[in-house]
Amino acid sequence: MLQSFQKLVDIARTLRGPDGCPWDKSRTILSLQKDFMEEAEEVRQALEKKDYANLREELGDILFNIVLMGVIAEEEKRFTLKEILQDVEEKIVSRHTWVFGKDKGKVKTAEEALAQ
Repeated sequence: MLQSFQKLVDIARTLRGPDGCPWDKSRTILSLQKDFMEEAEEVRQALEKKDYANLREELGDILFNIVLMGVIAEEEKRFTLKEILQDVEEKIVSRHTWVFGKDKGKVKTAEEALAQ
């Protein structure tokens, strides 16, 4: 899986590179906002229809938008994709102390998890 993610990052970097796609090279984080929101709406529609084949495709589109924004942020020296991954990892682990931390094993139901 890590190789697939790295390949997607490499594709985004190639598209933004000197021999890349003029359209992708013209994109900014802000200009990608509309695309991201459209893809999110398509995810919502696929979920509503329980169209899991389409959901898979649309989640891929959102993931690529995230990667592309991350590559642009790296180019602009704002933050890195690695920092995004580290931040989300820390956030998810810290929010689930009953799985990863001091409260391990104390939560047995979804309701108990929400209460934490």
